[in-house]
Amino acid sequence: MIDKIERRSMEKFTSDLCYLLLVHMLIILTFFSFSKAQNSDSARVEIKKCSDFKINGEGSDQAWEKTDWIRLPQRSPGDPRDTYLKILYSDSGLYFLFNCQDTRLTATLKEDFLDLWNEDVVEVFLWPDKDYPVYFEYELSPLNYELPLLIPNLKGKFLGWRPWHYQGERKVRHATSVQGSQKESGSVITGWKAEFFIPFQLLSPLGNVPPGSGTTWRVNFYRCDYDTGKMEYWSWRPIKNRFHEFEKFGLLSFQ
Repeated sequence: MIDKIERRSMEKFTSDLCYLLLVHMLIILTFFSFSKAQNSDSARVEIKKCSDFKINGEGSDQAWEKTDWIRLPQRSPGDPRDTYLKILYSDSGLYFLFNCQDTRLTATLKEDFLDLWNEDVVEVFLWPDKDYPVYFEYELSPLNYELPLLIPNLKGKFLGWRPWHYQGERKVRHATSVQGSQKESGSVITGWKAEFFIPFQLLSPLGNVPPGSGTTWRVNFYRCDYDTGKMEYWSWRPIKNRFHEFEKFGLLSFQ
């Protein structure tokens, strides 16, 4: 009889312990999930609205004085060069201005729609509607050649599609400038700038396009550089293996 009571007590103790451990694990998982969501959502850039203006690759229009620089962290330790970004939007599209500190112009490709990411380049990833894993990628080299792509990303399987009827009001306006030397491959420079305008018409028919005040998109911003012979990169939000980790994008908030 005593053995039976002891056995039942032990079984109850084991059951209670398992229950407590399960509850504890659920609390930990909930906490980390909440923290991850909070960390992702806390990465936010609020952009101001402006009237449309002309771009020249220098970022000299007075409209840029309305907003502050965003610093892109260097993901290659020990590199002292900085990368800064400004963003504005109008009723018709998005304006971007990159300011890249650099020492050499590593760019030889002289045609649009080439693999620009293999040389010096800046990149913008725009994911307007998080209900669908489709986003827009835009790359611009210091020689002012571009690569606009629409990316369907299905469980990590992705491929870029070139825009159709890419002309007129659907075409990106872009310009670049180089500081310290000529805009030529191999030039020893102090930096370069990229300025471009992405029209909302190009992003149609993605959801949340055009955006209004209070609209949020998922986004990330990058710069690649090859002065050392291998890729060094800067990114606004950290990634693990590739630039296409769209689940890790931060928030772009339209004021």
